[in-house]
Amino acid sequence: QVQLVESGGGLVQAGGSLRLSCIASGRTFTGYHMGWFRQAPGKEREFVAGIRWSTGNTYYADSVKGRFTISRDKAKNTVYLQMNNLKPEDTAVYYCAAKFVTTSRIPPQASEYDYWGQGTQVTVSS
Repeated sequence: QVQLVESGGGLVQAGGSLRLSCIASGRTFTGYHMGWFRQAPGKEREFVAGIRWSTGNTYYADSVKGRFTISRDKAKNTVYLQMNNLKPEDTAVYYCAAKFVTTSRIPPQASEYDYWGQGTQVTVSS
């Protein structure tokens, strides 16, 4: 049984930072892409960043490039999302997701991911 558990969300002022964590369990994730998505009220779930577990290759949405960094700690089975220079428009519920690797490309479509966490709220005040 794969489980993804996010933590680290909270309330922060614009320009501040947060680090989200996603602890993955239930299998080895060597053959997986791991992604962070977010969903604001009334909006569709959108891709934020992804990482290939085995190689560490990363991919970012244009809206967060240069501000957010995704990484993974293999020993802790944990994926991180370091978020700097946060903006009010970053306010959303953030979800961790896992997708079994079929190509080297890290997909941005939420529908391609197999497992999801419960989400953690990030609120950025202006």
